[in-house]
Amino acid sequence: MVEDELTGPWEGFVAEPAAGGSRAGVLVLSGSSGRIERERCRLFARAGVIAVSVRWFGGPGQPPGICEVPLETFVAATELLRQRGARRVSILGLSKSAEAALLVSTLSGCADAVIALAPSSVTWANVGPGMDGRDRPYRSSWTWQGRPLPFVPYAESWTPKEPEGEPVSVLDWYERSLVVYADRVPAAGIPVEKGDAELVLVAGGADRMWPSLRFARELAARREAVLVARDDAGHRIVFPGEVAPPPSTQFDHGGTPEAAAKLGAAAWPYVMEAVSR
Repeated sequence: MVEDELTGPWEGFVAEPAAGGSRAGVLVLSGSSGRIERERCRLFARAGVIAVSVRWFGGPGQPPGICEVPLETFVAATELLRQRGARRVSILGLSKSAEAALLVSTLSGCADAVIALAPSSVTWANVGPGMDGRDRPYRSSWTWQGRPLPFVPYAESWTPKEPEGEPVSVLDWYERSLVVYADRVPAAGIPVEKGDAELVLVAGGADRMWPSLRFARELAARREAVLVARDDAGHRIVFPGEVAPPPSTQFDHGGTPEAAAKLGAAAWPYVMEAVSR
């Protein structure tokens, strides 16, 4: 395996198969953690795929939060794979970055496939501050060609149910927001039927962050897609060969490590087929 740290305009990481000459590449994106997904890139490289992960918020010249992030960021990142010889390019996103990947697939032809882990079927308001350092009033998480995309705001009346100091589930917050702002949902829906990229959706019915299995089913109803699901899995998906992350002290992701691994094992053949086709 050949590894490379990206510097300059990008902060990121590249892992390539040792033999080289791969025709398949995947852009591996983190969720709202914002981390560089080095281990997941190595997983793909061991499977014969060029993998790139980049920081898409919180870096120099980027919004400090997921607030009006230009979707062109992800389009440009796919070019890093083509520059390294990939002829088939996929985007793998988790949670908020799955939201971005799905949107990109409807607006650009930069990706041949999208793998959306714990996805949303709508565009949401910002998570954290924008370039102005403010997180209120709510704004879209994303822009395209300088224009914010329609979004669903968050219900202001929500408060956590868990005792102070316990990991928090925000599932009810998202579900309540969909009801409170039901009039905003149609315009904020991600129109996956407009995209041509092959689509793989992976979600768990025990997700305690947002209703990702409901969202995945809504997306699959709009166009042809592979949907891999487990009712007992949560927000996290662990592929074969990956080490499950420790439980979060901040959020209740739902499910169990065992269910996350079983969902990842069930999804992996479909992921590799879409990435390497």
